[in-house]
Amino acid sequence: MERLQKVIARAGIASRRKAEQLILQGKVKVNGKVVTELGVKVSPRDKVEVDGIPVEKEEPVYYLFYKPRGVISSVKDDKGRKVVTDFFKDVDKRIYPIGRLDYDTSGILLLTNDGDFANLLMHPRYEIEKVYIAKVKKIPTFKQLKQLEKGIMLEDGMTAPAKVKMLSHNKQKQTAIIEIRIHEGRNRQVRRMFEAIGCNVMKLKRERYAFLDLKGLNPGEYRELTPHEVKQLRALALSGGGK
Repeated sequence: MERLQKVIARAGIASRRKAEQLILQGKVKVNGKVVTELGVKVSPRDKVEVDGIPVEKEEPVYYLFYKPRGVISSVKDDKGRKVVTDFFKDVDKRIYPIGRLDYDTSGILLLTNDGDFANLLMHPRYEIEKVYIAKVKKIPTFKQLKQLEKGIMLEDGMTAPAKVKMLSHNKQKQTAIIEIRIHEGRNRQVRRMFEAIGCNVMKLKRERYAFLDLKGLNPGEYRELTPHEVKQLRALALSGGGK
């Protein structure tokens, strides 16, 4: 017997957190009856439906995607904008992104249909190191860079310590290229951190996710993660994100 939300997540329909929301919203049926409690357990013999569609276990798939700027990190958009799954037309599994990258941010994004895997990588306790390259307007001072490293007070609390390195700067244009490594995954976090020290982000790219990089990919392209990479990511998350 397994918890209902876990069964839904393993079927590739949604992450476990999203599956819990679907249950609470009354969108899940077990053997024809609506279930709205999170503690319910089901067996392989039980018939589970989400929004009237039977839940069938899919083979898990894992992709590394080079998200271009101007693309939504979602499976659909009510404004009709391009979403990440538009680039996976030849994939017949119900995949979704693990976490998100802002509309104007490019770089590494992982997609899967494995809810447990997605939940593991997104869990605040297991946050994995992500490396961003930011082009900012205004050259930050040494003191400001140290502020970013120690933590910045944002409206949703203090950020965790980061690793920051200025790669280059242009005095004439008053711009700088900065590498920043963080373990958290708050909404628009890197942009907000730079804004807090008076530097607006002109361009932002996520270059690394744990040990993964964009080598061999152009914007809009993807590749499957190898079984070894998936295993490494699980191990890294469970060991505390490599912090």
